[in-house]
Amino acid sequence: MDLKKFFGPKEFEREALAVAVPMMLQQVITSCVNLVDNVMVGQLGDVALSGVAAANRYYMIANFGMMGLMATASIFLAQFFGANDEKHMKQSFRYMLTSIFVLLLPIMVLGYCFPDAILSFFTDDVATVEAGALYLKNVVISFVPLGISLAISNAYRALGKTKIPFAISVVAIFTNATFNYIFMFGAFGLPAMGIVGAAYGTIVARVFEMVLYMVSMVLNHMPFSTKIHQLFAIDGALIKRITVKALPLVLNEVMWASGNATLFKLYATRGSHVLSGYSIASTTSDIFFTLFGGMAVATTVMISHRLGAGKIDEARKNGYYLIGFSIKLALVFAVFMFGSSFIVPHFYSVSLETKELASTFLRIMSLLFWIYMANCQCYFILRAGGETKKTLLMDSMYMWTANIPLVAAIAYFTSANIFVLYIVGQCTDIVKLVISYRLVRKETWLNNLAEENVIEN
Repeated sequence: MDLKKFFGPKEFEREALAVAVPMMLQQVITSCVNLVDNVMVGQLGDVALSGVAAANRYYMIANFGMMGLMATASIFLAQFFGANDEKHMKQSFRYMLTSIFVLLLPIMVLGYCFPDAILSFFTDDVATVEAGALYLKNVVISFVPLGISLAISNAYRALGKTKIPFAISVVAIFTNATFNYIFMFGAFGLPAMGIVGAAYGTIVARVFEMVLYMVSMVLNHMPFSTKIHQLFAIDGALIKRITVKALPLVLNEVMWASGNATLFKLYATRGSHVLSGYSIASTTSDIFFTLFGGMAVATTVMISHRLGAGKIDEARKNGYYLIGFSIKLALVFAVFMFGSSFIVPHFYSVSLETKELASTFLRIMSLLFWIYMANCQCYFILRAGGETKKTLLMDSMYMWTANIPLVAAIAYFTSANIFVLYIVGQCTDIVKLVISYRLVRKETWLNNLAEENVIEN
């Protein structure tokens, strides 16, 4: 293997960071505020923390389903931007908005009408289910403004414009933290609403964020912006092409989120305290997993824009450069993640056992972090060229055929402790990396989707 192809010039790394850093900063701030929110919920006790953690598993399924739809439309939008095709940029954005609501409607109805049944899948603890159901039934309302905000922010990023989403998100997440505190603990004369207050704070922040995005899109005259009466003006051929590419990606994202929810349930077989410890570790690790979001945006700009402009050789080189660069960054992030395991869990008002669990989870994650990043970078590269079927195979299909069966077998047929259970499951990512890189090396992702659309029309 020629290792030199993984090391790009300094100019390449600077360009990638220029796009990735605003997205990473946005997600770091989001994760830090989520951490503060989690600490606030933790003040209500282990049951409230576990309940919100279980409800958020369901939210993640909705969120990843939306991200699958928008990621596919963003691929097309980015390549049309590279080809300077404004007409189809607008149509790709309209596809984002309309498809999101088709996906969200049943998810919201189920979450509102059957919260107890949904959360019973994740845990058998009655108190946890009751607390989580109270939160979920209220917070599902926020899914609508969240969907609109995600569509606009993803369209911005598809164009390589990450500063505006960064600024809006900073305002929105501090709004969220502020209103969470006001509603949860009672301030300015309002009654303390506890776990329901956390849901209300989220709703206020999501609506405010949506308004900011809509105003920004209009004032900046973004080339993808559209009028409401034109929302359904999308070429049938383009709808078909995006949908064909989107279905595997949406299925992958939903299966991946469902798979994580299933793993959450399997970990819970070792006690309800595991849910709290894992929730603390996950919220903390999210600060470092922001690297993935940054590299996803960098991949869109460094590969999708080049493919749309017909610069195939440059896109090929950039793909391998991004793998090497992402691993280098992941090693740095892993050091800080490991260090956080000695500090962050002690911010929580939970049992000593829960704190120790959280610390150990974080240390395991940090040791495997570069493998997680390499797998995701391969995924981003395949996705940038429209190879969504292969992303399905390497990601969620692998999870459901290798990772989950193995963890389930250990969970139900052995008395192994939670850390054996977790380590064995996570180490399946090593085999996954071999498969992922083989798919990248085939280079079937070097597709100019914008040119294909011109030919069809």
